[in-house]
Amino acid sequence: MPSELDHLKALEQRLLWLSAWTVHNANHLRDKRDDDVKVGGHQASCASMVSIMTALYFHTLRPEDRVAVKPHAAPVYHAMHYLMGNQTLEKLQNFRGYGGAQSYPSRTKDIDDVDFSTGSVGLGVAETAFASIVQDYLEAKPWAAHRTLGRMVALVGDAELDEGNVYECLQEGWKHDLRNTWWIIDYNRQSLDGVVHEGLWEKVEAIFKAFGWRTVVLRHGALQRAAFAEAGGEALREWIQSCPNTDYSALTYQGGASWRKRLMDDLGDQGDVTALLSKRSDDELSALMNNLGGQCIETLTEAFDSITDDTPTVFLAYTIKGWGTPLAGHKDNHAGLMNKAQMADFQARMGIAEGEEWAPMAGAEDPDALNAFLRSVRFFEGGPRRFIAPRVASSGPIFLDDDVQSTQAGFGKILDALAKSKSELADRIVTTSPDVTVSTNLGPWVNRRSLFAREAKGDTFRDQQIPSTQKWQFSPTGQHIELGIAEMNLFLLLGAAGLSHSLFGERLIPIGTVYDPFIARGLDALNYACYQDARFIIVGTPSGVTLAPEGGAHQSIGAQLIGMSQDGLVSFEPAFLDELSIIMDWSFDYLQRDGDGDPDERTWLRDETGGSVYLRLTTRQLEQVRWSDRGDDTFRQGVIDGGYWLRKPGPNCEIVIAYQGCVAPEAIKAAGRIGNNRRDIGVLAVTSADRLNSGWTAARRARVRGNKGAKSQIERLMELVPRDCTLITVTDGHPATLAWIGGVKGHATTPLGVEHFGQTGTIRDLYRHFQIDAEAIVSAASHLSPGKVI
Repeated sequence: MPSELDHLKALEQRLLWLSAWTVHNANHLRDKRDDDVKVGGHQASCASMVSIMTALYFHTLRPEDRVAVKPHAAPVYHAMHYLMGNQTLEKLQNFRGYGGAQSYPSRTKDIDDVDFSTGSVGLGVAETAFASIVQDYLEAKPWAAHRTLGRMVALVGDAELDEGNVYECLQEGWKHDLRNTWWIIDYNRQSLDGVVHEGLWEKVEAIFKAFGWRTVVLRHGALQRAAFAEAGGEALREWIQSCPNTDYSALTYQGGASWRKRLMDDLGDQGDVTALLSKRSDDELSALMNNLGGQCIETLTEAFDSITDDTPTVFLAYTIKGWGTPLAGHKDNHAGLMNKAQMADFQARMGIAEGEEWAPMAGAEDPDALNAFLRSVRFFEGGPRRFIAPRVASSGPIFLDDDVQSTQAGFGKILDALAKSKSELADRIVTTSPDVTVSTNLGPWVNRRSLFAREAKGDTFRDQQIPSTQKWQFSPTGQHIELGIAEMNLFLLLGAAGLSHSLFGERLIPIGTVYDPFIARGLDALNYACYQDARFIIVGTPSGVTLAPEGGAHQSIGAQLIGMSQDGLVSFEPAFLDELSIIMDWSFDYLQRDGDGDPDERTWLRDETGGSVYLRLTTRQLEQVRWSDRGDDTFRQGVIDGGYWLRKPGPNCEIVIAYQGCVAPEAIKAAGRIGNNRRDIGVLAVTSADRLNSGWTAARRARVRGNKGAKSQIERLMELVPRDCTLITVTDGHPATLAWIGGVKGHATTPLGVEHFGQTGTIRDLYRHFQIDAEAIVSAASHLSPGKVI
């Protein structure tokens, strides 16, 4: 009977063939279509991962484990799930094609149970550490403590170690006592543009050890270790370990005869070494020299089995890029592809008959036994591992009665009110911030709900009776995760917490705060979180030049455009507290939606799919505009849909002012002054340029597709505006945020906003400087609209 090792080696060969054939077939289809895009890198890069993924998935992993697969290993991943019946032949044959298996593993676009999307290098790696922290957070809560803890595993390309977010993540993991995390580095010593520098592994090992990780170096496979035990083997081992990366790669590509010549030149004078080499054919010698630790099933399974505790562990697995293929070792193999002759030879060596290329068990000596083994693999025995968590209801908006207040402070007060409640929603909220917890008004929430740590830590100031407004107690029951200043870590943590319902079966409502301009510092990780369909609220505050005394470094300009353009993220910028209360209540529900994407035929927005929310808030205290009936459905719906008339335009309207955010007083003041000399002036309150714009473009697409009655919120609003009316838009951000509104019905438009870096000063100084004050609005009206001088 075949042993487990026999089955693993058979699977290794099946995956090597299927992944190489998948890429070859994808390029063959492109040749037929005259497509100039080739998929060379996958053919070599995925080959180096075959042994690691075989040992990991078919021997080591359990269903509760989660894996971020190296992007270029996607063909191996898809081939593996094809063997298991979780990937279709049609999608595999259409790899990298429209509707086919994705180039890089994707949670949202692939069907084969992807745990973490990967693509932007380094992000999937770091995400596993934050997923482990989220898992620890859940374990500490009584409503989620029943779960079996899994290992969060990342398959890492050595070139990804150039990414700074990897090291930022290590520091955060150390602070939070990271555990149950494995990173397996595919150390093939090649990057896209060349060969990795000598000695990198020593630096990598030192960094991981400094942050408390266990390091396991898998340099030699079982064949090499057996050879080292022979007479002359020690000299061979020393030669291998001192051989430069470039030489080793070149000799790997050249093959057995070149290995023999080089080794005989360097070591052949020693009788034992000569005998060791002479007893092996060229093919056997090539197999020996290619038998690095990351290419050896025995070595990998032994190493994985040796880890029985929860200490974070990095495996440095020496591999050969293009292992097992004619491309092995060549420095150009990232863009290389096997030609037809090479592919035919490779197919013959793999024992795959013509016409059987896609047959799951083609080339297997005992297909029935191998199939039986596959049905017994622990990781796959429970089927797909996507969870569904029940929704957590909100009790409705929490309205505030402040006469003068900022939206940032209002946000803090709403969370504080939730913290006082005993609702399930409050219990499911987890907050986080990159070293700006207090200055973004999360302090009251943290004082009531405390900070999270696996082990309780006292508040020294409180213990020593030193007065402080902050009650900084750490405990397993805490609901705020403290972070250092790195914004990449903020969005990676929000991404992991925002997938908790799917990864762990427990609903969390993650809320993160950050200074608004520094959203751009974490933009790659924000985009990554949205691409995975993670669900969270990100609060950017304080925002804009309204943060006048802080100067240009803390004043955001283009953040509104980020909110408008980022897929998977709905952005709002309320001016008044009633708007904020309604938006926050809606957001708690929106985060939890998982509908099929049919648009709402009132707004043409795909609200039922759900998503994440970005709130752009400010420290500017505004005199509040209150609605006598806060429950008015029209008002509430307008706030959520993105805009409503603060002052409806009359039939003889000449000027409409549209504003978003904290410039509301300027718009209202200007409207009062203009109204003395212009008739029926209108004031449009925009709470979300993002939703207004998205609804407009969606409705236009619907009309093109035949739904002539499709109409968006902004189109309904602008129907009240006479054709000859002039539109003035104003916002504390880039003028393009609102400038497009003029195109809805063809109105002449003057967009006011901020296009350049700010400076220190008062709000009045800066509003005047950037021409977004009431005077600028009045001046624009005077120049654009006929009538009496204003």
